[in-house]
Amino acid sequence: MTLPLYQVDAFTNKLFGGNPAAVVPLEKWIDDSLMQNLAMENNLAETVFFVPAGDEFTIRWFTPVLEINLCGHATLASAFVLYNILGYNKPKIVFNSKSGKLVVEKKGDTFLMDFPSWKPERIMEYPPGLQAALGVNEIVAVYKYRDLLVELYQEKDVKKAQPDFTALKKLGEKIIITAPGKEVDFVSRFFAPIAGVDEDPVTGSAHSQLIPFWSEKLNKKVMNAKQLSSRGGDIYCEQNGERVVMGGACKFYMKGVVEI
Repeated sequence: MTLPLYQVDAFTNKLFGGNPAAVVPLEKWIDDSLMQNLAMENNLAETVFFVPAGDEFTIRWFTPVLEINLCGHATLASAFVLYNILGYNKPKIVFNSKSGKLVVEKKGDTFLMDFPSWKPERIMEYPPGLQAALGVNEIVAVYKYRDLLVELYQEKDVKKAQPDFTALKKLGEKIIITAPGKEVDFVSRFFAPIAGVDEDPVTGSAHSQLIPFWSEKLNKKVMNAKQLSSRGGDIYCEQNGERVVMGGACKFYMKGVVEI
Protein backbone atom coordinates (compact mmCIF):
# COMPACT_ATOMS: atom_id res chain seq x y z
CA MET A 1 0.00 0.00 0.00
CA THR A 2 1.19 3.50 -0.80
CA LEU A 3 -0.12 6.73 0.72
CA PRO A 4 0.56 10.34 -0.29
CA LEU A 5 2.02 12.58 2.40
CA TYR A 6 2.35 16.36 2.36
CA GLN A 7 4.19 18.54 4.85
CA VAL A 8 2.92 22.08 5.26
CA ASP A 9 3.98 24.92 7.58
CA ALA A 10 0.80 26.45 9.04
CA PHE A 11 0.11 29.90 10.51
CA THR A 12 2.99 31.44 8.58
CA ASN A 13 3.80 32.88 5.16
CA LYS A 14 7.44 31.86 5.28
CA LEU A 15 9.15 28.48 5.05
CA PHE A 16 10.49 27.09 8.33
CA GLY A 17 8.07 29.27 10.31
CA GLY A 18 4.76 28.42 11.92
CA ASN A 19 3.88 24.84 12.79
CA PRO A 20 4.68 21.95 10.43
CA ALA A 21 1.97 19.33 9.93
CA ALA A 22 2.02 16.07 8.01
CA VAL A 23 -1.15 15.69 5.93
CA VAL A 24 -2.24 12.24 4.72
CA PRO A 25 -5.38 12.25 2.53
CA LEU A 26 -7.13 8.87 2.55
CA GLU A 27 -9.80 7.30 0.34
CA LYS A 28 -10.98 5.22 3.31
CA TRP A 29 -9.87 4.79 6.91
CA ILE A 30 -6.87 2.65 7.74
CA ASP A 31 -6.24 0.98 11.11
CA ASP A 32 -5.88 3.32 14.09
CA SER A 33 -2.62 1.61 15.04
CA LEU A 34 -1.20 2.34 11.58
CA MET A 35 -2.20 6.01 11.79
CA GLN A 36 -0.53 6.23 15.19
CA ASN A 37 2.63 4.56 13.88
CA LEU A 38 2.75 6.96 10.95
CA ALA A 39 2.43 9.90 13.35
CA MET A 40 5.22 8.46 15.50
CA GLU A 41 7.41 8.00 12.42
CA ASN A 42 6.74 11.55 11.18
CA ASN A 43 7.60 12.86 14.66
CA LEU A 44 5.84 16.18 14.09
CA ALA A 45 3.43 17.79 16.52
CA GLU A 46 0.54 16.46 14.42
CA THR A 47 -0.13 14.09 11.57
CA VAL A 48 -3.62 14.59 10.17
CA PHE A 49 -5.77 12.16 8.20
CA PHE A 50 -9.04 12.87 6.39
CA VAL A 51 -11.46 10.92 4.20
CA PRO A 52 -14.31 12.10 1.97
CA ALA A 53 -17.80 11.89 3.49
CA GLY A 54 -20.19 12.94 0.73
CA ASP A 55 -19.60 16.63 0.13
CA GLU A 56 -17.73 16.86 3.42
CA PHE A 57 -14.71 15.23 5.07
CA THR A 58 -14.04 13.40 8.30
CA ILE A 59 -10.78 14.41 9.99
CA ARG A 60 -8.56 12.94 12.75
CA TRP A 61 -5.32 14.16 14.32
CA PHE A 62 -2.47 12.22 15.94
CA THR A 63 0.54 13.40 17.92
CA PRO A 64 3.55 11.04 18.03
CA VAL A 65 1.98 9.27 21.03
CA LEU A 66 -1.82 9.70 20.96
CA GLU A 67 -4.92 10.87 19.11
CA ILE A 68 -6.33 14.26 20.13
CA ASN A 69 -9.81 15.76 19.80
CA LEU A 70 -8.93 19.06 18.08
CA CYS A 71 -6.00 20.55 16.20
CA GLY A 72 -5.99 23.89 14.44
CA HIS A 73 -2.72 24.03 12.54
CA ALA A 74 -3.17 20.59 10.97
CA THR A 75 -6.73 21.49 9.95
CA LEU A 76 -5.35 24.64 8.33
CA ALA A 77 -2.72 22.52 6.55
CA SER A 78 -5.41 20.07 5.38
CA ALA A 79 -7.42 22.91 3.86
CA PHE A 80 -4.28 24.18 2.12
CA VAL A 81 -3.63 20.73 0.60
CA LEU A 82 -7.25 20.37 -0.54
CA TYR A 83 -7.45 23.82 -2.15
CA ASN A 84 -3.91 24.24 -3.47
CA ILE A 85 -2.89 20.69 -4.41
CA LEU A 86 -5.90 18.38 -4.69
CA GLY A 87 -8.12 20.73 -6.70
CA TYR A 88 -10.95 21.33 -4.21
CA ASN A 89 -12.87 24.38 -5.46
CA LYS A 90 -15.99 24.87 -3.32
CA PRO A 91 -16.32 28.05 -1.21
CA LYS A 92 -15.99 26.20 2.10
CA ILE A 93 -14.68 22.90 3.44
CA VAL A 94 -16.62 21.10 6.17
CA PHE A 95 -14.59 18.73 8.35
CA ASN A 96 -16.44 16.43 10.76
CA SER A 97 -14.38 15.74 13.86
CA LYS A 98 -14.52 14.57 17.47
CA SER A 99 -15.09 18.24 18.32
CA GLY A 100 -18.00 18.63 15.91
CA LYS A 101 -18.15 20.33 12.52
CA LEU A 102 -15.20 22.54 11.56
CA VAL A 103 -15.66 24.88 8.59
CA VAL A 104 -12.72 26.35 6.69
CA GLU A 105 -13.00 29.14 4.14
CA LYS A 106 -10.26 30.41 1.82
CA LYS A 107 -9.85 34.19 1.57
CA GLY A 108 -6.93 34.94 -0.73
CA ASP A 109 -3.85 33.43 0.90
CA THR A 110 -5.56 33.18 4.29
CA PHE A 111 -7.60 30.25 5.58
CA LEU A 112 -10.31 31.07 8.13
CA MET A 113 -11.42 28.27 10.45
CA ASP A 114 -14.68 28.17 12.40
CA PHE A 115 -13.91 26.39 15.69
CA PRO A 116 -15.67 25.84 19.03
CA SER A 117 -15.30 28.55 21.67
CA TRP A 118 -13.93 27.01 24.87
CA LYS A 119 -14.09 29.73 27.51
CA PRO A 120 -11.82 28.71 30.39
CA GLU A 121 -12.97 29.19 33.99
CA ARG A 122 -10.70 30.38 36.77
CA ILE A 123 -9.51 27.72 39.19
CA MET A 124 -8.18 28.58 42.64
CA GLU A 125 -6.47 25.26 43.29
CA TYR A 126 -3.82 24.18 40.82
CA PRO A 127 -0.67 22.04 41.11
CA PRO A 128 1.68 23.68 43.62
CA GLY A 129 4.69 22.93 41.40
CA LEU A 130 3.19 24.70 38.37
CA GLN A 131 5.10 27.97 38.66
CA ALA A 132 8.46 26.27 39.15
CA ALA A 133 7.78 23.77 36.34
CA LEU A 134 6.98 26.64 33.95
CA GLY A 135 10.09 28.56 34.95
CA VAL A 136 8.21 31.85 35.49
CA ASN A 137 8.62 34.42 38.26
CA GLU A 138 4.96 35.07 38.96
CA ILE A 139 1.50 33.86 37.92
CA VAL A 140 -1.48 36.22 37.68
CA ALA A 141 -4.17 33.52 37.64
CA VAL A 142 -4.91 30.02 36.32
CA TYR A 143 -7.92 28.99 34.25
CA LYS A 144 -9.05 25.75 32.62
CA TYR A 145 -11.24 24.33 29.89
CA ARG A 146 -9.47 21.47 28.11
CA ASP A 147 -6.02 22.73 29.04
CA LEU A 148 -4.62 24.85 31.84
CA LEU A 149 -4.40 28.50 30.82
CA VAL A 150 -1.83 30.39 32.90
CA GLU A 151 -2.07 34.18 32.76
CA LEU A 152 1.21 36.09 33.11
CA TYR A 153 1.78 39.84 33.45
CA GLN A 154 3.77 40.79 30.36
CA GLU A 155 4.89 39.53 26.96
CA LYS A 156 8.46 39.27 28.22
CA ASP A 157 7.33 36.85 30.93
CA VAL A 158 5.97 34.52 28.23
CA LYS A 159 9.16 34.87 26.18
CA LYS A 160 11.49 34.23 29.09
CA ALA A 161 9.67 31.23 30.57
CA GLN A 162 12.03 28.29 30.90
CA PRO A 163 9.85 25.21 31.34
CA ASP A 164 11.07 22.00 32.89
CA PHE A 165 9.37 19.53 30.57
CA THR A 166 9.98 16.55 32.84
CA ALA A 167 8.24 18.37 35.68
CA LEU A 168 5.43 19.54 33.39
CA LYS A 169 4.82 15.99 32.20
CA LYS A 170 4.39 14.86 35.82
CA LEU A 171 1.65 17.47 36.29
CA GLY A 172 -0.40 15.60 33.67
CA GLU A 173 -1.77 18.68 31.90
CA LYS A 174 -1.36 20.48 28.60
CA ILE A 175 -0.53 24.08 29.46
CA ILE A 176 -0.97 27.46 27.78
CA ILE A 177 0.88 30.53 29.06
CA THR A 178 -0.33 33.93 27.88
CA ALA A 179 -0.04 37.67 28.42
CA PRO A 180 -0.97 40.93 26.67
CA GLY A 181 1.17 41.62 23.60
CA LYS A 182 3.14 44.70 22.63
CA GLU A 183 2.43 44.75 18.89
CA VAL A 184 -0.49 42.30 18.95
CA ASP A 185 -3.42 41.86 21.30
CA PHE A 186 -2.02 38.82 23.10
CA VAL A 187 0.83 36.33 22.97
CA SER A 188 1.11 32.73 24.10
CA ARG A 189 3.15 29.54 24.25
CA PHE A 190 1.87 25.97 24.54
CA PHE A 191 3.45 22.97 26.27
CA ALA A 192 2.18 19.39 25.91
CA PRO A 193 4.85 16.90 27.03
CA ILE A 194 2.07 14.49 28.10
CA ALA A 195 1.09 14.33 24.39
CA GLY A 196 4.66 13.82 23.21
CA VAL A 197 5.14 17.49 22.22
CA ASP A 198 7.27 19.52 24.62
CA GLU A 199 6.49 22.88 23.01
CA ASP A 200 4.08 23.18 20.10
CA PRO A 201 5.15 25.92 17.65
CA VAL A 202 1.63 27.26 16.91
CA THR A 203 -1.52 25.82 18.44
CA GLY A 204 -4.95 26.41 16.94
CA SER A 205 -6.82 24.41 19.60
CA ALA A 206 -5.25 26.53 22.35
CA HIS A 207 -6.80 29.57 20.69
CA SER A 208 -10.24 28.01 21.17
CA GLN A 209 -9.55 28.93 24.81
CA LEU A 210 -7.41 32.02 24.28
CA ILE A 211 -9.87 33.87 22.01
CA PRO A 212 -12.86 33.87 24.40
CA PHE A 213 -10.52 34.60 27.33
CA TRP A 214 -8.93 37.67 25.74
CA SER A 215 -12.10 38.80 23.97
CA GLU A 216 -13.78 39.24 27.34
CA LYS A 217 -10.70 40.66 29.04
CA LEU A 218 -9.96 43.21 26.29
CA ASN A 219 -13.61 43.78 25.30
CA LYS A 220 -12.71 43.10 21.65
CA LYS A 221 -14.26 40.77 19.08
CA VAL A 222 -11.43 40.87 16.52
CA MET A 223 -7.83 40.44 17.62
CA ASN A 224 -4.39 39.50 16.35
CA ALA A 225 -2.20 37.08 18.25
CA LYS A 226 1.31 35.70 18.10
CA GLN A 227 2.64 32.43 19.46
CA LEU A 228 6.15 32.97 20.75
CA SER A 229 7.79 29.62 20.02
CA SER A 230 11.19 29.57 18.31
CA ARG A 231 9.44 29.18 14.93
CA GLY A 232 6.71 31.68 15.78
CA GLY A 233 3.26 32.05 14.27
CA ASP A 234 0.63 34.70 13.54
CA ILE A 235 -3.06 34.06 14.19
CA TYR A 236 -6.08 36.14 13.20
CA CYS A 237 -8.69 35.79 15.96
CA GLU A 238 -12.39 36.57 16.16
CA GLN A 239 -14.96 35.82 18.85
CA ASN A 240 -18.28 34.94 17.22
CA GLY A 241 -20.86 33.90 19.82
CA GLU A 242 -20.38 30.27 20.75
CA ARG A 243 -17.76 29.87 18.03
CA VAL A 244 -14.38 31.39 17.30
CA VAL A 245 -12.73 32.16 13.98
CA MET A 246 -9.00 31.77 13.66
CA GLY A 247 -7.01 32.21 10.52
CA GLY A 248 -3.59 32.22 8.98
CA ALA A 249 -1.50 31.48 5.93
CA CYS A 250 0.34 28.27 4.99
CA LYS A 251 3.60 27.45 3.23
CA PHE A 252 4.08 24.22 1.30
CA TYR A 253 7.25 22.29 2.20
CA MET A 254 7.26 18.86 0.58
CA LYS A 255 5.38 15.93 -0.89
CA GLY A 256 6.25 12.29 -0.36
CA VAL A 257 4.93 8.76 -0.72
CA VAL A 258 4.64 6.33 2.19
CA GLU A 259 5.15 2.67 1.31
CA ILE A 260 3.69 0.16 3.75
